[in-house]
Amino acid sequence: MNRNNPSIGFDRRHVAIIGCGPTGLAAASLLGKAGHQVIVIERWPEPYGLPRLSHIDGETARLVQSAGDIDHALRDAVPIDHYHYLDAEGAILIDLNWNGEQCGFPAHISIFQPEIEEAMYLRAQSLPNVEFLRGWEAVEITQGSDAATVTARPWSASWKVPSEAMSTSRVFKVDFVIGADGANSFTRRALGIERLQYGHHERWLNLDSEYLRDLGGRFKVTSIYCDPARAHMYMPIGKSRVRFEMRVLPGEETSYWEDINNGLRWLREQHGIGLDEVKPIRNVVYTFDPAITTKWRERRILLAGDAAHTMMPYMGQGACSGIRDGANLAWKLDLVLSGLASEELLDSYEQERRPHVTSITETSTFLGKVANEDDPAKVAARNAMLRSGQVPPLPPFPKIEAGVVHREVDGSLLPTTGAPTPQGIIRRGQREGRLDDLYPSGFLLVCLEDPSPYLDAESLAFVRKLGCGIVVLGETGSCDAADVDGVQSAFLRDNGMAAYLRRPDFIAFGSVRTLERLPSLLASLRQALCWQEQTVQAIACGQ
Repeated sequence: MNRNNPSIGFDRRHVAIIGCGPTGLAAASLLGKAGHQVIVIERWPEPYGLPRLSHIDGETARLVQSAGDIDHALRDAVPIDHYHYLDAEGAILIDLNWNGEQCGFPAHISIFQPEIEEAMYLRAQSLPNVEFLRGWEAVEITQGSDAATVTARPWSASWKVPSEAMSTSRVFKVDFVIGADGANSFTRRALGIERLQYGHHERWLNLDSEYLRDLGGRFKVTSIYCDPARAHMYMPIGKSRVRFEMRVLPGEETSYWEDINNGLRWLREQHGIGLDEVKPIRNVVYTFDPAITTKWRERRILLAGDAAHTMMPYMGQGACSGIRDGANLAWKLDLVLSGLASEELLDSYEQERRPHVTSITETSTFLGKVANEDDPAKVAARNAMLRSGQVPPLPPFPKIEAGVVHREVDGSLLPTTGAPTPQGIIRRGQREGRLDDLYPSGFLLVCLEDPSPYLDAESLAFVRKLGCGIVVLGETGSCDAADVDGVQSAFLRDNGMAAYLRRPDFIAFGSVRTLERLPSLLASLRQALCWQEQTVQAIACGQ
């Protein structure tokens, strides 16, 4: 079938992805790169083109690197060094130090979302096995023992769809469905899955603008004013844009603040900024309603991104979490569709992602309560506590603690297990660059010396079938790589490792102190993957 000329009929695919935001795009690009037949169904006929998210972390940048052209994605990005919580007068209450590096990128990055999405979209669109069905919506999902069926029709609200086309439909028979269709997910509603609400409901006006002139350093530091009269904040959106936000108070009409004249009046009164300094590009009220679904998988249908969880924006982790979901699903579906792992592996998706997302959601909800408090007595007590310096630190950022991670003999996880691994710069032959650019995506074993003498026949066969790459840090040998900036060697030596084993989403599966323990580590991975010794080829599309 001509992928650019949709028509009525029956289509066979491996995966249907409903929704074309960051979550769906990450999954589509990575599954497409792995060679699977993917259909992406998206209501909007064109990309949105305006920023919603404005922050990603280094781990997420690395996932975007695997799914698209990262230089394109970050062409207007800038590092974020600090995130300030201020009182009504502008004195610092909390200074979140966001300096540092993670996964080969700044630890926190201010970005322009359309360029992040475009990088992944262009990569996925270039693949002949990935089709984008824009201006269409999923209207029915059913599933049987061996496949799911998705029916799509042109979206009635799409300006591209003539009325006579509304009777057109396409039916896709797929092995799996990823519902990445947002907080009001059709996929989730079709499954009848409920959401667990956190009971924290806030509305904020976002007034996004392009710089017409330099506003100085003040607006380049993400800052939130915890003002009981009306909380407000500003943040950079990459190099060229800035976002101003303010809380819509209880009793105020959303429609009032979505009148851009009222937003501009507030901006001038609050910050002294007018149309000679910024050009507005968006004025919209968002509702923040943290919630997590009760179930993330129903047999062949999996929920991801905002369809599975929504959170307050105060850690900048909403889209980061969705992209992690998409990457997590992509490599696991790849193994299942290739016949290397059983479908039980997909149970690990929720086992890994739910606790991770829950931790972030609870911390961001707490920070939201700090920012939005409007009771004067509570605000005074809060400010006094924060100024005292006796405030307990925020909980550490979560890592993967269940699912496909290696447990030691006593059941514990090593500190590095379940956390992102470093990237760094290496040299392989005549090429020099980031680790992930020089080695194909997938499982990767990174060692200080050649592991071959320590691997038995069974381990070697498993490594080959898994497509696991091997990096030996050194200057000679067929699989050696020079550790140009020393990041990999330092990670291994600082943590007492002879080798570590990295998953395709760059999470450490586990590590060993001596190479003699490698066969045991690989056996642990084989079990965690629900490995199928007698592999079968996935059903070819169209058969």
